[in-house]
This record gives sequence, C-alpha cells and structure tokens, in this order.
Amino acid sequence: MTPVNPVSPVTKTARQAQITAILARTAVRSQDELSQLLAQNGVEVTQATLSRDLDELGAVRLRGPDGALVYALPGEPGGPGSRPGGLAGALAGSTEPRRGRPGVPAGVRGGLGPLAGRGGSGPASGAGQGAASGPDREPPSRLARIAADFLLSAEPSANLVVLRTPAGAAQLVASAIDHAAWPTILGTVAGDDTVLVITREPAGGQDVARALLRIAERRA
Repeated sequence: MTPVNPVSPVTKTARQAQITAILARTAVRSQDELSQLLAQNGVEVTQATLSRDLDELGAVRLRGPDGALVYALPGEPGGPGSRPGGLAGALAGSTEPRRGRPGVPAGVRGGLGPLAGRGGSGPASGAGQGAASGPDREPPSRLARIAADFLLSAEPSANLVVLRTPAGAAQLVASAIDHAAWPTILGTVAGDDTVLVITREPAGGQDVARALLRIAERRA
C-alpha cells in the first residue's frame, strides 16, 4: 500500500506544494532524486506527472555552487510555498467570491455555533446546503471543490486544526468550511495562507482534520 502523509491530502495542489518546499531547501539534481524525496514524504509520483508538475511550477535547472545543475523555482509572489502567480492564477476562471460576510472582520469567521444545522438564519444554518453536513456525511460540493484545489495540509492539536493553503487562499477555504455548517466546529480564523479551525470537543481536531483530508482527496 502506498504510504500517505498523515497531514497532507493526496492532491495535485498538495503534491506541488511539497515539490516547492523540497526545492527550496534541497539541491535536487534530477527528477529521480526528487521522486525519492517525495516518496520519503509518502508521495508516490510517476515520471510523467513529475515532469508536468515541474513544468507547471516553472522549474528550471541552474548551475549550483559546486558546478552541478540543480532544479530551482522562479521568484514567487506571496511568499514561501505559494504557486507562481499566487492565488490569482489558481483562481483564474473561478466564480468563487472573495468577500467576507457583512459585519464580520476580514479574516475572522464564525457562525458554526449552536444554530448550525438547526434552521437558524445565515450561511451557518446550512441554508441552500440541505441537511447539516459533518465529518461522516457527504460534504457540500463547494467545500469539496475548494479543499481539493487549495488545501495543502491539515494538522490537528487537541480541539484545533491548522490548515495550510497557497498564499491568499486561506479566507476562501475558511468561508467554505463556515458554509458547510458542521455542528462540531465552532468557527475559523483565516490569515493569508493559514486557517485555524476551532472544534467543540476537547479532542475534536483529529476527526475534523481527517475529514477535511478525505474530502480533498475524494474530489481530486
């Protein structure tokens, strides 16, 4: 069985993020070497897929200090781990809004409290989504699509889950989680490339993290 990184979904987005991280810290001389480093992180990839990933990331081979050719990525807007072009390129053609909800400060989200899934008003009530979703139910299509495209990792700690996304995508991911109306989630706080998810149960982070990874992989 192929090993799986316990915090990263098996998606193209997460795989390319791992390639970016490896090339940023390691002098990689060949695709075979890169493939082996990915395998150490639980990511198995074919030569054709790896070549396509490197091409999409804009990777080039430059001569290192020792004279050997190594892979390097171009300067990327948005900071470490972001794709070339940042979120703007990833969202090309997308119809997803990027505005916050009225009355909620930018980057701070909530509303998955006691009214979630109980017929309350607002997005958190599950209006337009059908019955309230949860870790063991079919996720709303919007969350599945966004998680597959932008979720890089989900790491739990007690009742918290730290999500990593490409630069600029955190608020989009947080909004999708809010609208999914999981009764087990109290709310989310989004930055630029990080989302903090707060769960109701003292140890609820583990289940929510696993559910989000499953959702991302199912859609990929």
